[in-house]
Amino acid sequence: MSKSSMSNDKAALLSKTVEHIDIRTFDARPIIDAMGKMSFTSRDLARATEIFNMAVEDEECAIILTLAGSTSAGGCMHVYRDMVELGMVDAIVSTGASIVDMDFFEALGFRHYQADSSVDDNVLRSLYIDRIYDTYIDEEELQHCDEVIKVIADQLERRPYSSREFIMEMGRWLKTNAVKRNSLIETCFDNDVPIFVPAFSDCSAGFGLVKHQVENPDGYLSIDSVADFRELTQIKIEAGATGLLMVGGGVPKNFAQDTVVCAEILGKEVDMHKYAVQFTVADVRDGACSSSTLKEAASWGKVSTSLEQMVFAEASSVIPLLASDAFHREGWKKRKKRRFAQLFK
Repeated sequence: MSKSSMSNDKAALLSKTVEHIDIRTFDARPIIDAMGKMSFTSRDLARATEIFNMAVEDEECAIILTLAGSTSAGGCMHVYRDMVELGMVDAIVSTGASIVDMDFFEALGFRHYQADSSVDDNVLRSLYIDRIYDTYIDEEELQHCDEVIKVIADQLERRPYSSREFIMEMGRWLKTNAVKRNSLIETCFDNDVPIFVPAFSDCSAGFGLVKHQVENPDGYLSIDSVADFRELTQIKIEAGATGLLMVGGGVPKNFAQDTVVCAEILGKEVDMHKYAVQFTVADVRDGACSSSTLKEAASWGKVSTSLEQMVFAEASSVIPLLASDAFHREGWKKRKKRRFAQLFK
């Protein structure tokens, strides 16, 4: 196949962009209210939304958002950004993909694309197109993202950084270099909302940082995941009452929950997370549910069971409803932004 033919094939596949949903443009309150009178997952979603609104309206409560999976690439990126801007989220714990490969990637001017799942993945590989279920990413653009991470690292002092600290520098870089403004990273930077990525190398950032270290063998920066844990625990100690809004599970979920135990180990008395909502499609029968059910987490002293709700649903189909409901109920208007990033300045 000629290069021009391959280029045409690639352009045809990358022709329909993913558009991010805007929670301000529709009012989900009537839907959520109606679902509260139903059964099954609908009622679970209504209760989860009620619990989240209680956390938003609780002036003593700090809210931690955890992100796992690919909802940011799938169209929910602006949901999370707007929740930060409006003051409904005070800290974020995430996988690297959501923050770097999806949000930072789009801030560089690149896009995600709706995919035809019937295309042969070997053909996609030959065209340098990566697939996330029914979403495409241009691998050549993703490699540029890797390179920008290296450029940022090369400009910084050679020492260990928490992921929060490095992502803050990514936000600072975006203030003068972003193609797409008001990304999640930039919005968090503007609002002093810390972002933690405990497994920071497990994404495009990892490739860029490996190249940075290889090219600077006598002096390079590194990411200190223990510092992440210490800093997030410091936030939990400072926050007092806390609520968790968890999209998916895995490391981000467990990392946020473990702050209660870590504070206890440090001799600090803190309450279990007062509010907790999780959206997941993970199963419980393998003993995991991608890091335990919320009721199970109570046995570890992490989450109170009085105001918790599991919602077994694909998150991109329900998170916009919860967020739109919370936006239109306007409890966030009375919240004071916590600006936890200032704890580390």
